[in-house]
Amino acid sequence: MQTSSRLSRGYILAFIATVLWSFTGLIISYLGKTYSLPSLVLAFWRDLFVSAGMVIGLFAFGRERFYLDRRHCGFMVLYGFTLAVFNSIWTFSVQYNGAAVATVLAFSSPAITAILSRLFYGEQFSRIKVFSILLSLTGIVFVSGAYDPTAWNLNPLGIIFGMISGLAFSIYNLEGKHASDAHIDSWTALLYSFACATIFLVFFNLGNDLFITGKPPFTDMLWLKNAFLGWGLLFFLGVAPTLGGFGLYTLSLRYLSPTTSNLIATLEPAFTAIWAYFLLGEVLTGTQLFGGMLVFAGVILLRFGENKKK
Repeated sequence: MQTSSRLSRGYILAFIATVLWSFTGLIISYLGKTYSLPSLVLAFWRDLFVSAGMVIGLFAFGRERFYLDRRHCGFMVLYGFTLAVFNSIWTFSVQYNGAAVATVLAFSSPAITAILSRLFYGEQFSRIKVFSILLSLTGIVFVSGAYDPTAWNLNPLGIIFGMISGLAFSIYNLEGKHASDAHIDSWTALLYSFACATIFLVFFNLGNDLFITGKPPFTDMLWLKNAFLGWGLLFFLGVAPTLGGFGLYTLSLRYLSPTTSNLIATLEPAFTAIWAYFLLGEVLTGTQLFGGMLVFAGVILLRFGENKKK
């Protein structure tokens, strides 16, 4: 049974990771609107900058973390593939569904994670945990604005992309838990998963050029050209919200179940709405505030339930 201090440490790590992640949407939105940066190209450079930042950081402060046992190499390839799929499918989900519906579908992942955790890890379902999941999902609906029936004017591809994004993030959670249980260092796992994801995204971009856009291979990879501000923001996106967020989130899985960490991550849309208000002047509606309170309540209720169980 986990001690209260370990649970608190896990909650703090997952909470900080979520705060860092919440800046991701703002930066991606700015890059998309200002430079019309293609989604798969953005995903490639984002993962490449994370990998480069990890190499530099570990070379300076923790060279021993470069070591990866050969028996874990196959798992890391799978881990990276899941990450690349999630990043790619998420961008297509936004394209087909719009941001509001895509957010709700992606953050269906706590429920999917809970079911998969039950199947693969035997994670117990308390009534408090189930209610917390339902409360958070309801909050996500209000924060994203998906309660508006017009937002659900989906096409079949949109539904498929949206649900796969939630499933992919759920699988990523379980793989993170497996990495922790296999005693793979969190930063080592982060380095090799993003490095593998970067390689997969090279092939995703190649396939997009050859079979979808019909452009010569890798035509768009230097889309930003001499836009130094754009490159700077893209680099910052990789080394701050992405590296910091994924690193701390992966570390939180040492102390929390995948369902709990995933549920805390559902706070991201609420934080994004707050930053959008302060940084972009977007006004928070009463409905968004209400939704944010529901998500916070879900996390607090889950924490209370774990303390009670202990």
